[in-house]
Amino acid sequence: MRFLYNIFIFIYHIGLRVYSLFNDKAKQIILEQKDLIHKIINETKNYSNIVWFHAASLGEFEQGKNVIQSYKKKNPTHKILLTFYSPSGYDYMKNNEIADWVFYMPHDSPKNAKLFTEQIKPIKVIFIKYEFWFNYIHQLYIQKIPIYFISCKFRKEQYFFRFYGKWFAKELKKITLIFVQDEDSNNLLKSINIRNSIICGDTRFDTVLRYPKKDFNNPIIKKFIKHNKVLVLGSVWKEDLKLITETKKLKNYKIIVAPHEMTQVNLFKGLEKSILLSEANSNNVSNSHILIIDKVGILSKIYRYATIAYIGGGFGKGIHNTLEAAVYNTPILIGPNYYKFSEAKDLINKKLALVVKNPNEFIQSIRYFENIDIKESSKEYFNSNKGATKKILGHI
Repeated sequence: MRFLYNIFIFIYHIGLRVYSLFNDKAKQIILEQKDLIHKIINETKNYSNIVWFHAASLGEFEQGKNVIQSYKKKNPTHKILLTFYSPSGYDYMKNNEIADWVFYMPHDSPKNAKLFTEQIKPIKVIFIKYEFWFNYIHQLYIQKIPIYFISCKFRKEQYFFRFYGKWFAKELKKITLIFVQDEDSNNLLKSINIRNSIICGDTRFDTVLRYPKKDFNNPIIKKFIKHNKVLVLGSVWKEDLKLITETKKLKNYKIIVAPHEMTQVNLFKGLEKSILLSEANSNNVSNSHILIIDKVGILSKIYRYATIAYIGGGFGKGIHNTLEAAVYNTPILIGPNYYKFSEAKDLINKKLALVVKNPNEFIQSIRYFENIDIKESSKEYFNSNKGATKKILGHI
């Protein structure tokens, strides 16, 4: 089965090269992979006590960010090697001081996995959430390097639990510990005889609980808001435009729109009485009704200004991060595709969030939240879910 897995990896790499001819992200991955493993080896060769953290993209990194920071504080002599598969994570974190080195992850070939683990010699490895690269897992296991997976969440639809997934399930036994978010995930692992798991909760709660404590002051945004109510629409896509156009009915609100991808900013530039943050100044921003955020990395901070927040993605493949907005004890609105996200279900069940299926429900839900105070219920929810980082650090 490992042979078939490696054939799949080979075909995947060929497909990625072809796709890179038409896609900038894929092209960037291909370019960055060139001689990558030797670059990492040369950068780290004079160091010991290297701890390797890996996240697929920026979203997964946010899931484990608090663990990395807390681990570094607890073990100041250890060196942190942070890798990403996606440009979204690497581009945002490459100059950040959270890690000693930030790289793309070399492709999961048998040669790369053997060379990486033998030459870099990490003392332990922590994969965040979903990235199961089985050549790396195998080589780390052979060399008796502890392997941890954190903030994992499993679903019965995954290949581990299918009739063809026995080999993949067996490989999970090579992992030292799997920290899962909930009991359902733990039970699924037990159903395939995987016993090396611990329920620890969702580390994102620990990460986002830090956000309100951080200073953020943007004079342009404050000038835009003045004393108005604020509706923040975060991580929005083209499909969300039908709701955004309805915000013209909200005369007592200022509207902040943050596209999920900066390449989609032009989709929103034509909105009536809108202005880009990059073009706004103290003279022109006050006359605008909609402020479009064309800067990466500040959305989680901007949510502090929200009276109500709408999280995009629910009319497409799935909603984005609700917790980074909800942590400010702000009512949340989401689209109908939220079923894979347990935190969204929690927020709905606790009446901290509402699902909107059309523009009419969107406006009605805003009016609904204007008349209730959710702050205490929200605080209680977050306080009851914190602590996953501490549990994990007690084992790694």
